[in-house]
Amino acid sequence: MKAALKHLAELSESKSASSEDFAHLPLPDTMSAMTVHRDETDLFRGLAFHEKDPRRSLHYEEVPLPEVGPNEVLVAVMASALNFNNVWSSLFEPSPGFNYIGEYSRYSPVNAKHNLDYHILGTDGAGVVVRTGTAVTRWKPGDRVMIFGPTCDVSSPEVFDDEIRDPHLMAYGFETNFGSFADFTLVREHQLLPKPEHLTWVEAASMTLVATTTYRMLVSRNGAQMSQGDNVLIWGASGGLGTFAIQFVLNGGGIPVGVVSSEEKAAMVRKMGCERVIVLPRDHGEDRFLDENGHTKNRQILRLKAQIRKLTGGEDPDIVFEHTGRSTFAASVAVARPGGKIVTCGSTSGYDHVFDNRYLWQTVKHIIGSHAANYYEAVQTARLIGKGFLYPTLSRVFPLAEGAEAFSMLHKGTHMGKLGFLNIAPEESMGIRDHELREKVGEEKIRLFRRDGEPRPAGQCAVA
Repeated sequence: MKAALKHLAELSESKSASSEDFAHLPLPDTMSAMTVHRDETDLFRGLAFHEKDPRRSLHYEEVPLPEVGPNEVLVAVMASALNFNNVWSSLFEPSPGFNYIGEYSRYSPVNAKHNLDYHILGTDGAGVVVRTGTAVTRWKPGDRVMIFGPTCDVSSPEVFDDEIRDPHLMAYGFETNFGSFADFTLVREHQLLPKPEHLTWVEAASMTLVATTTYRMLVSRNGAQMSQGDNVLIWGASGGLGTFAIQFVLNGGGIPVGVVSSEEKAAMVRKMGCERVIVLPRDHGEDRFLDENGHTKNRQILRLKAQIRKLTGGEDPDIVFEHTGRSTFAASVAVARPGGKIVTCGSTSGYDHVFDNRYLWQTVKHIIGSHAANYYEAVQTARLIGKGFLYPTLSRVFPLAEGAEAFSMLHKGTHMGKLGFLNIAPEESMGIRDHELREKVGEEKIRLFRRDGEPRPAGQCAVA
C-alpha cells in the first residue's frame, strides 16, 4: 500500500500525467485515517471544556475505502489542515458528530454509507481527483484541487439564493463522514476548487475554510460589506481566521485592530501589516468581560474601548470580527460604534452569549450571523488566492499520524496561524508548479508564520 501511495504522490507531481493515468490507477481497498469512535462519545462526560484532551479520543487506523456515488468525487489527499470544528469533533461537542452524521445519512440512500461506528474528521484538504461519479461533469481524474467545506442539497430552492440557507446544509468532515484526515476523501462535485499552483499541497490545504469564511464575513453582501477606512476589531488576530481577516482588511483599505494573547503573537501580526495590536493574555478562569452572575463588567469594557480609541485616533470599530464567542461577545457589542456591525461565525469559548442589550438597541448596531461561505464566495476567494492576493499563514506541519498533538495545541490556544498535516505527500515542498508567481508573492511572506524550521517528510508514528 505504501508503494502505491508513493507512486500516486509522484504521479501528482508529473506535468505529463494524463487523466487516464489517474482514472486507471489501482486503488487500495483500505486507507489510513484519523478517526473518533462512536463507543467513546462519553469519554469526557463531566469535564469542563479546557479539561478535555483531544489526544485521548483520536485514533489513527486503517478503514475501508468509501464507495463513490453518482454526484461524488474521490480525492487522493496530499495534505490537510486543522480547524477548530475538528477539535469540537474530537471532544464530541456541542454533541457527538455521529448525531449529525445520522441526520445526514437519512437525506438520501447515497448518504447512508456515512453512518458508521467511526468518524473520519477533517474539513480542509488539497489533493488530486482519482475517481468521479457517473453524474459528475465539472471535474475529472488528475485535476489538482482544494476541498471546500459546506455540502448542500443542490436541488433545494434555497441554494439558488444562498446555499448556506439550505436546511440540509452540512459541514463536511464535521457533520459528515469521510473527511480530509485520510489518504482519500469523498466529496460532492460542488465542494472542489482549483488548487493555486504557486503553493505547496499543505499551504493550499491550510487556506480554504478560513479564507472563504472570512471573505463572507467581511467582504460579501451576506456579511459586513467592509468599506475603505473601516476600523475592524479582530479577535484572535494571530489564529487561522484572524490572520485572514487582517489580509482582507488591508486589501480592502480598512484598518485592522488585532487582539492577541501574547507579545510573541503581537509581533507576528505586526509583521503582516497589522500595526494596531492589543494584548490580552488568555485566562481560563473567570470571564474577562462578565461577572459571576453573567452581567457585563463595564469597567473592563471601558478599558478596552479606551485602548481601541488610543490606536484609532478616538474612533470606535465600524466592524467587530467575532468568532471567540462567550468570552468576548459582551465586549464586542459594547465597543462597536453606533450603527456598527458585529459579524460572528463561531463560539470557540462557548455558545451561550451574554451581553447588555442596551449597547445594541440604543445605538442601532447590527449583529450578523455568518456560517462558512457559499460556493460563489468560495470561488471568488480561490480566485484571490490563485492570483497571490492572499497568502497562507501556516505555522507548523505534522505527519497525519502525529496529528493529535496539533489538536492539543489548537485546543489550548498555544498555536499561531494554521496547523497542517501531510497525508499522502511525503514532502512539504511538493505541489508547486507556478514558481514565477511564488517568487512574485515572496517566499518570506508565504512562510511568514513558519515555526518548525525546514520542510520535513512525513513520519510513521501512530496515534493511540
